[in-house]
Amino acid sequence: MGSFDGKVAMITGAGRGQGRAHAIALAEQGADIVAIDIDHQITNVPYSMTSPGDLDETRAQVEKFDRRCVTKIADVRDFAAIDVAATSAISELGQIDILVANAGAYIGGPIADTAVEDWTTVIDINLNGVFNAIRAVAPHMIERQYGRIIATASGMGRHGAENLASYAASKWGIIGLVKSAAKELGRHSITVNAINPGMVDTLIVKNDYLRGLYNPELENPTDEDVAKKVYQGNLHYIPDVPFIPVEDIAKAVVYLASDDARYVSGGTIDVGAGYAANHM
Repeated sequence: MGSFDGKVAMITGAGRGQGRAHAIALAEQGADIVAIDIDHQITNVPYSMTSPGDLDETRAQVEKFDRRCVTKIADVRDFAAIDVAATSAISELGQIDILVANAGAYIGGPIADTAVEDWTTVIDINLNGVFNAIRAVAPHMIERQYGRIIATASGMGRHGAENLASYAASKWGIIGLVKSAAKELGRHSITVNAINPGMVDTLIVKNDYLRGLYNPELENPTDEDVAKKVYQGNLHYIPDVPFIPVEDIAKAVVYLASDDARYVSGGTIDVGAGYAANHM
């Protein structure tokens, strides 16, 4: 018997990367999964996003553990779409016990050159998307007097970030939202927490756009060049961990969703191989 037998977890950004890893880890422990993601490219996001077929692969991975997986195509920026997805999932699976609000994106560049559209896109996906997901499931969780809500923030949500101001601001905002939601929802036996990953081994990190953003002086920068920039001079990092495996982030999600964390709420867990030593 798994820790989450009889539980249902809804995960945004579940088509690949961290979201898929969370779906697999929770399914392995017995949870049924509601996997939500967009299936097309947002025009001004400068790297490859989730595409058609990615959610199908997540479902196939979940079903290997003999768990049900309902997939929903929805843009987290659209509250109505997320609300319909959650309502439909509740109808199909009976309830939502766990929410992992994970979908995120970034668009880099100096503040002085940032297009308002790019700023708005990042805030809409990262911060408004987390709010939309919480807003969609909170009434259901309140009615049931139970819930576990986990949001993906970032280590960058605890300090400034050159050329990534919109991303850092959105992740700071998630932490504030999580703390506020924890105060409001705690009386209903609903915990709300955030995870602050460091540089994670996913396609959102390992792509030509980010390589160039971190290393504009190089003609053909590599992932190793990105790692050098991130870790250079930071001797507090755990050695030989340039990018955090998605499975390590998923372990933190599993913990926060479990009964072992029933008294953990309104906080953050840093999973960054020492990245947290950069901030208070």
